[in-house]
Amino acid sequence: MSKPLQFGKDGTFTIVQFTDIHWKNGDEKDQKTKALMERVLEAEKPDLIVFTGDVIESEFCTNPEQSFRDAVATAEKSQIPWAAVFGNHDSEFHVKRERLLEIQLEHTHSRASNNDARISGYGNYVLPIMNPSDSGKIEALLYMLDSGDYSAHPNVDGYAWIKRDQIDWYCQQSQRYTKQNGGKPLPALAFFHIPLLEYQLVWDTHTCYGTKGERVCGSLVNSGMFASMLEMGDVMGTFVGHDHINDFWGEMCGIRLMYGRATGYNTYGKEGMRRGARIIRLRQGERDFESVIHLDNGTVVAFQPKHEPGSD
Repeated sequence: MSKPLQFGKDGTFTIVQFTDIHWKNGDEKDQKTKALMERVLEAEKPDLIVFTGDVIESEFCTNPEQSFRDAVATAEKSQIPWAAVFGNHDSEFHVKRERLLEIQLEHTHSRASNNDARISGYGNYVLPIMNPSDSGKIEALLYMLDSGDYSAHPNVDGYAWIKRDQIDWYCQQSQRYTKQNGGKPLPALAFFHIPLLEYQLVWDTHTCYGTKGERVCGSLVNSGMFASMLEMGDVMGTFVGHDHINDFWGEMCGIRLMYGRATGYNTYGKEGMRRGARIIRLRQGERDFESVIHLDNGTVVAFQPKHEPGSD
């Protein structure tokens, strides 16, 4: 059995978010991505690694199963616990999500978990973070959600969305943990690939920080995930990928909506926008978190440029 995730002796828990690796067949650009991940992990020494989707670009993989193993090999070799949620490109061609989840479960340091087969998607699960001096006390929660790939509804084009049964599952989990915590919601973060519609709304209506180099490519459907998180009162921040030249974040109704920083070189980007990773740090006993961006040249960006509504 894997050792439970727990806060360190210094009261912190650090997460490295890698997103949009787009690993293909191990070519020069993939090796450049691998080197970046190695440098970030060596510098940050996190307690957990989270891949927020498009770990591989299955359409161009000769052997998608092996490509997935190769893409996460750096995380596995580091012996740091890691988790992954799926993006739209992971199972687009030649491999199914179900099989990729099985591959995650083969790895010693993966914290992936099978979810109830009656729930939409693959890899919907919760990772509790424990009190280091009290192994039975949960201090924080990390929700992993499969945001799907493409709409299967005949009246909706474009990307999929987090489905109603997944949201119901999240609410049930949240209520259960809140009850165990004496009726007080635990500090929580949520990780998935495709941004919610609220990512565009927060950019348009609130002060944000960071770069918006392309439109928010979310689903056309608002399935109510944001409202459910607001009502449950536990999720402090959400972390997505999908849009490679967006790395902004903004806070709305007490929830920070955050992009990662695109990590993979074997996919589109923007001149002058370096690859990197988002670093997230929780502190035990605090309903708050810190976040910076670690770039491929070793620079750590703590303060992203400010954007006010209507200033585009």
